Amino acid sequence: MANPSDYIAIFDSGVGGISVLKQLVKQLPNERFLYFGDSANAPYGTRPAKEIQQLCIHVAEKLIAQGIKALVVACNTATAAAVELLRQRYSDLIIVGIEPAIKLAADTYPGGRVGVMATPVTLQEEKFRLLAQRCADRCSIVTLSAPGLADLVEAGKGNSEESEALIRALLEPWVGKLDAVVLGCTHYPFVTKTLKKVLGDTPLLDGSLGTAQETRRQLERRGLLHEGPGEIIIQNSSLDPSLLRLSWELLEE
Repeated sequence: MANPSDYIAIFDSGVGGISVLKQLVKQLPNERFLYFGDSANAPYGTRPAKEIQQLCIHVAEKLIAQGIKALVVACNTATAAAVELLRQRYSDLIIVGIEPAIKLAADTYPGGRVGVMATPVTLQEEKFRLLAQRCADRCSIVTLSAPGLADLVEAGKGNSEESEALIRALLEPWVGKLDAVVLGCTHYPFVTKTLKKVLGDTPLLDGSLGTAQETRRQLERRGLLHEGPGEIIIQNSSLDPSLLRLSWELLEE
């Protein structure tokens, strides 16, 4: 095993953050990654903010104990509820969060109407409200709460009939009425096939690329880039081995 201090840790409430890991691997192919899915406590998206903060601290402590140089919070709900607390608590560590790509949507579709799909907690948090306010003068934002969708991805049913029924109930009233849809949960890129089936040509945006680019910038700034060879380790808090298999399958899609 490599020197643990060479690893970039990524965590999510489950398998959704694999969508962020994919972008990180593209941006930083020589790096060593340690991914942790907290599937035993999924979903985060319907839990109280204080509880999410406690879960995030527990996961961060577990990862830091293994020796890491950066922590990527690859979960919109966890970022909204806990990233500032984590930064205060671990001030010497590079900590990068993720947020819904509303700014990208506003820049790309000025004056347009943008739907933001996210978990109930993400949409209720102050961090999301402030982000939406900053972009409100450039686009009209429609919030689309999607409880249960992350659970289906977690169960390996991202593009199932069940997920299609949930997505149709949520989005069919908006078909043809939105200039773009922001995927405000890292699980949602794994239902892209079904989203396109329902929404047609409506563009889908997510924040994974921005998070990966910011991680690279911070590593470069501190002279912490690794020269390879790259490596990926995936861990999960659940004892169900199918979740590790699902994580690798999603990574290799």
